[in-house]
Amino acid sequence: MAPGIVVGLAAGLAAGALWGLVFVAPRMVGHFGMVDITAARFVVFGAVSGLAIFWRPPGQRWPSARQALTVLGLSGLGFSGYYLLLAFAIVEAGTEVPSLIIGTIPVWMMLLGRPAGLRLGALLPGLALTAAGIGVMVWAAWPQGGIGAGSGAHFGWGLMLAVVAMVSWTAFGLLNASWLKRHPDVHAADWTNWLGIATGLGALALWLVAGSDVATLRAQPDGGLFVLLALAGGLGSSWLATVLWSIASQRLSASLCGQLIVSETLFALLYSFLWDGRFPHASEWAAALLFVLGILASIKAHR
Repeated sequence: MAPGIVVGLAAGLAAGALWGLVFVAPRMVGHFGMVDITAARFVVFGAVSGLAIFWRPPGQRWPSARQALTVLGLSGLGFSGYYLLLAFAIVEAGTEVPSLIIGTIPVWMMLLGRPAGLRLGALLPGLALTAAGIGVMVWAAWPQGGIGAGSGAHFGWGLMLAVVAMVSWTAFGLLNASWLKRHPDVHAADWTNWLGIATGLGALALWLVAGSDVATLRAQPDGGLFVLLALAGGLGSSWLATVLWSIASQRLSASLCGQLIVSETLFALLYSFLWDGRFPHASEWAAALLFVLGILASIKAHR
């Protein structure tokens, strides 16, 4: 396997591990508003990106007006808009089922981003295994004796929000990969910083319009944990993960990147089990194995 592909795979899996952390944050500080949680994470992301821009080495540059418009649109699709939808979905439906719906992104990326010359038949084993893993996990996570977190209406609303979040990120993944491949002169770190600044400004505007006032935030319990999660989410799960994902997007096809997103679901489930303080059930282990086999099958198809 070419060194560039190995680097891309490692970067994509590391990004998935960092992204998985954000699935448990809304549960950890659920008494804070979802707008506040989203805004705090992405304001930190924007601040880190701004510092990186001003401390940039020679050769880095600012985006053109057209590039800036592209950055603004993609930041809403893949960051603040996506995560706000996901956070509300987790509140309404719990962690497991929304993470599984997000886990269908590889299927859509696989079908919509398939590179020319790669036969659909070569992708079917990976697709089948991935779909089987998702199906088993849905069966294992589906609430028994009633529908989920609160009433059926709440759970259904959470599912719908998760589906919209999935559509939002799928569009981001395809458009972002396409743009980066058309502009190989743009460094992954530059692109990440541009996205971060745009996302931070958008998150700040979102908080000013719909977030809680400072006095309300200071009155909430676990304020220290809220700040810690904002820092971890903004620096690790946003800035660093986006650098890693941009590296993967420039070295791998969009469909293979889509398969690597499965790692985000696996890590999200792992973190959820750790937060709940329990081991996965046998069916959940089986689903995870199917996920991993799907990734390996996809990698083989792209060799």
